[in-house]
Amino acid sequence: MERTNDSMLTEFVLVGLSAHPKLQTVFFALVLWMYLMILLGNGILISVIICDSHLHTPMYFFLCNLSFLDICYTSSSVPLILDSFLTGRKRVSFSGCMVQMFLSFAMGATECVLLGMMALDRYVAICYPLRYSVIMSKNAYLPMAAGSWVTGLVDSVVQTSLAMQLPFCTSNVINHFVCEILAILKLACADISINVISMAGSNLIVLVMPLLVISISYIFIVTTILRIPSTKGKRKAFSTCSAHLTVVIIFYGTIFFMYAKPKSKSSVDADNQDIIEALISLFYGVMAPMLNPLIYSLRNKDVKAAVKNMVGRKNSDGI
Repeated sequence: MERTNDSMLTEFVLVGLSAHPKLQTVFFALVLWMYLMILLGNGILISVIICDSHLHTPMYFFLCNLSFLDICYTSSSVPLILDSFLTGRKRVSFSGCMVQMFLSFAMGATECVLLGMMALDRYVAICYPLRYSVIMSKNAYLPMAAGSWVTGLVDSVVQTSLAMQLPFCTSNVINHFVCEILAILKLACADISINVISMAGSNLIVLVMPLLVISISYIFIVTTILRIPSTKGKRKAFSTCSAHLTVVIIFYGTIFFMYAKPKSKSSVDADNQDIIEALISLFYGVMAPMLNPLIYSLRNKDVKAAVKNMVGRKNSDGI
């Protein structure tokens, strides 16, 4: 444990997997490969949606935002993770740590809200198909997407500002790969009750409320689908929202698994639990953004057709 005598901390030390050097090499190669797949997969999906006029609809507009969000989210943390795997105990300046924490928290909070907005879009598409184009006009889906980004950014500003005001006078060692807000709050040598209350309010706004919107939307969606007389019609209706539902399950499943499990009381088990939590956080931060474009492209005929058309145009232009 590294201690500082001054009440003003100048840097943090990221432990990560420094106690397991062999694992660091394996995880470096794995995370680097996954990060490249994230950039490639989401980059292609964004390009296809922008270039194909048939995909200029609210659903694909939200999907384009989600892909861009995944690129931003991983780019705010993965380079630091890769660097920590190479250097072992990675030293990060206080300001650099706060900036990275702000960006990661903002992108994560924004994605929570955006998934809720996407559920509302699917609800209107399935339950009110004839009025879909009227309800989900530009005057509706543009503010919905903008509201998601603003909510995430404002929430992150509040949480980061409160964390920056805390004194860190006992330890600067973070048992994590990145500057994760919960790991940083554990190091504060002052009362963090305000931070805890603020985080509870944040979870209510960006986690519970979007999940409630998603749950209610899918209750109505499933009810509407069951009323469709033909089996083919039911499959077609469900296929339009199955990709979004899969992404939601992966996203929220990882979060609840990470925060809902009981905490260990022994110091040794607590240290091991910190590493396990960091690995789960790594999965949440890298695996989900990598799977999102695959889920939406493999299960979506429109995206497949758009990719084929784009590849065909490039081949014809090359010839």
